Amino acid sequence: MLDETKVILLVEDNPDDEALTLRAFAKNNIGNRIVIVRDGAEALDWLFKRGQYAGRQDPEPQIVLLDLKLPKVDGLEVLRQMRDDPRTKLMPVVILTSSREQRDVIDGYKLGVNAYIQKPVDFDEFRKVIEQIGMFWLVVNEAPPPGAFVGSDQTAP
Repeated sequence: MLDETKVILLVEDNPDDEALTLRAFAKNNIGNRIVIVRDGAEALDWLFKRGQYAGRQDPEPQIVLLDLKLPKVDGLEVLRQMRDDPRTKLMPVVILTSSREQRDVIDGYKLGVNAYIQKPVDFDEFRKVIEQIGMFWLVVNEAPPPGAFVGSDQTAP
């Protein structure tokens, strides 16, 4: 499943979880370009092409894998700002977190997350979850066309 035009944005502050996620993608032969940002503020800068990412030329992500417990700006606030902005309102977001708090699940869906997945502790189970994410969000799912992202490099029809 190699498609470098379908970028995955991984928002993850834990180096062990980052390595685990990258290993699971590799084990499942998911060869998409993975952009990694390590806190909520950096995620927002990357998404909205500001700060150190002001000149970013990468395509918009096919999917955002968003942790909740992030430094600087937490994941729910990242999601809130994404859904409030026409450039990212339709962008698929999957919360991928170790949080088991019901309040986080409810708040995530209230803010418009597309899916909420608790990270399995066992690597083989985690690998299966990543395989399913990759298969559905990168192969099966039809994401909004690039022109749907108002204010992106392509203009909406």
